[in-house]
Amino acid sequence: MENSTQYQEGLLERFLNYVSFDTQGKFNAKPIPSSTGQAKLAKFLQQELSALGLQQIELTKQGILTAFLPSNVSPKMPTIGFISQLDTSPQCSSKHALPEVIENYRGGDISLGIGEEFISPVYHPFLQKLIGKTLVVGDGKTLLGADNKAGIAEILTALHILQQNHLSHCNIRLAFVPDKETGQGMKHFPFEKFTCDWAYCLAGEGVGSLGYENVNVATATVTLYGRNIQAGVGKDKMRNALTLACEFQKGLPAQEVPEKTERKQGFFHLESLTGDIEKVEMRYLICDFDAVSFEQRKAFLAMMIVDFNRKKRLRKKAQLSIEDQYGNMGEVIKQQPKSIQLADLAMKQCDIEPILTPIRSGYLGAKLAEKQIPCPMLFTGGYNFHSKQELTTLEGMWDATRVIVKIVELANKMRN
Repeated sequence: MENSTQYQEGLLERFLNYVSFDTQGKFNAKPIPSSTGQAKLAKFLQQELSALGLQQIELTKQGILTAFLPSNVSPKMPTIGFISQLDTSPQCSSKHALPEVIENYRGGDISLGIGEEFISPVYHPFLQKLIGKTLVVGDGKTLLGADNKAGIAEILTALHILQQNHLSHCNIRLAFVPDKETGQGMKHFPFEKFTCDWAYCLAGEGVGSLGYENVNVATATVTLYGRNIQAGVGKDKMRNALTLACEFQKGLPAQEVPEKTERKQGFFHLESLTGDIEKVEMRYLICDFDAVSFEQRKAFLAMMIVDFNRKKRLRKKAQLSIEDQYGNMGEVIKQQPKSIQLADLAMKQCDIEPILTPIRSGYLGAKLAEKQIPCPMLFTGGYNFHSKQELTTLEGMWDATRVIVKIVELANKMRN
């Protein structure tokens, strides 16, 4: 591709600009988007899409941005969607993110900021594969925001390349969605404005990852109530909700947590514990690829509450609420395999080996699959998502950009 250096510089500039927006999602926030930074980024992207000449650009009051680029070959070409999230993890700040660009990484530990945090190949062996590349890291005080501002930058750069070089392409729909991490954004998604044959979500990590099956996800909130009294006279009177929370957590299978599972193994994940002696709320993710096992996990947690109330004889009983967030899209893609076949071919033509990767988290594409729109996951080139040790590479982001361009070019050979 001509002017590839120029496009890579533009890609990096976009990414560094996007991470300056504080788009951290917030649990239990009533307005959507749950943070003003997400709304600001959506409006900024709206202006960029307009400058690129896209059509049907609409921004909903919930901060969902959609747009359309008609095929420059024929309206009978397939319509392919690209979707990404605006928010970053609620569990790690993205405010005042200070990215650092490290050119020609030589290996070894990477010191972040003033050196209080570091990324080591001892704990992250993938760093060995990144020697010689241009890395972008944070300062160790916030996450970087590669999840998923890298994906947004890649989509926008691909559009810029298509327009500037007058490359042939199919019909393209875009969507940028807030509050993916809290599971609230897609509840307001305007599906009627995102009609397409299939779509791709820019959400994967290392170069080559290609996902077509994601974990079923539900959120569960356990509320425990205690009774407070001055500690010096607490014998037989105090009931510490914090202690009850520790006891409840011990009742879950110790081996079925994210730290000890991989690939298609299900798990329970305690995301947060907040409260005091009188009241504690524990927020869990319940995750499983298998639908039957998923239901069994929810039932197991419900029975734990029943048993806990019976054994502890609590004056105010423990409470449980469960809400399904994402279903597994695997069957939809298997029934309509063109989406995964095209992504596989596009990667190979870009000299990238596809790596089929189970998606072990909530996934925007799962909501599209519920509407029978297949939506495989494409890589972004980032690593260590949701962490202060998050990083990405310019080369990985450029590879993702090239794959997007190749997908919409190859789609011209597919007639509806």
